[in-house]
Amino acid sequence: MVLRRHLVIFARYPILGAGKRRLAHDVGAVQALRVQRVMLGHALRRLADRRWLLWLAVTPDRSGPWRARHRLVAQGSGNLGDRMTAVARRLPPGPVVIVGSDVPGIMGDDVARAFRALGNCDAVFGPAHDGGYWLIGLRRRPRFVDPFRNVRWSSPHALADTRRNLSGNAIALLNSRRDVDDGASLAWHRRWDRLNDRVC
Repeated sequence: MVLRRHLVIFARYPILGAGKRRLAHDVGAVQALRVQRVMLGHALRRLADRRWLLWLAVTPDRSGPWRARHRLVAQGSGNLGDRMTAVARRLPPGPVVIVGSDVPGIMGDDVARAFRALGNCDAVFGPAHDGGYWLIGLRRRPRFVDPFRNVRWSSPHALADTRRNLSGNAIALLNSRRDVDDGASLAWHRRWDRLNDRVC
């Protein structure tokens, strides 16, 4: 049996005042919403590829007008680790790669490299400069190993905690990237003008 590859984009339905709170604190709620919409639109367009099945993991679970356009899976409840575990367990068999919708510049080649790494490794990470990660991939065979227990999310320890949970497993690392969590990270990407002028 040939196992399909699964790419999951984690996203919150973009509405004013929900999500990207640190970014909204720095640039205002309206601008944060516009940036969120643009980044999600870019991710969906850039990462659609026949080499894998594209899933959109949404929160709130029953949100959005996108039901007819994308394969949807509900994130469920709990912290980020609880939700990623639930999604990874729920998908059909095959390797899974999970990314956020807030990584400017992410391309299909990044995802392809992650899936290639899972040919030889049990897990793959795209480290973020803040100590977290912008991508995680899991082979999920011969069994699913939960890497998200007791992770200190939104801290400089998130990647180290997750790797500790995978002790004894083969791990690959991709290039480091910066996701957009606040005004400083948005400015670093030098994308403000383009994001500010476009809405998906």
